[in-house]
Amino acid sequence: MLEQTRLTLAHSEATVVDAASRIFAAYQASNRVDDSNEDEMVERSIKLAIKMAKRVDSLVKAEGEMS
Repeated sequence: MLEQTRLTLAHSEATVVDAASRIFAAYQASNRVDDSNEDEMVERSIKLAIKMAKRVDSLVKAEGEMS
């Protein structure tokens, strides 16, 4: 039986997980993921999602954000 894990993610963390999962799915769909590199590709997906989020944050000012 699998051990249950409970997570409480902040909105920004959940957004990065969402983006990273889409990036990872694209890697899988293009046959770039296998058992030998799965952890590496998860890490790569997360890093790319964070990089994208930081870039968007630097280019786009959200409502209520100081300039």
